[in-house]
Amino acid sequence: MEMASSIIMLVLIFVVFYFLLIRPENKKKKQIETMRSSLKVGDNVTTIGGIIGQIVHIKDDKIVLETSADRVRIEFARWAISSNESAPVETKKK
Repeated sequence: MEMASSIIMLVLIFVVFYFLLIRPENKKKKQIETMRSSLKVGDNVTTIGGIIGQIVHIKDDKIVLETSADRVRIEFARWAISSNESAPVETKKK
């Protein structure tokens, strides 16, 4: 009887970890990957280093950003983009 209750507790702990930690993290990774794959020229983005700029060229896994009025252009890897300010804000469903 004690062995069964111990196994049930371990399974219950795993289920709690899955729904509180693992599942939300996987969902967040999927959203970020979707955002990165839908980037297009003209989007205003922020990199993981905090650089803000507008996309002027996209090639495979590289993105060229124009960062200021001086037309400074910097090339980044696609995975270095952390957010897209040009994307429409999702409305929260009630």
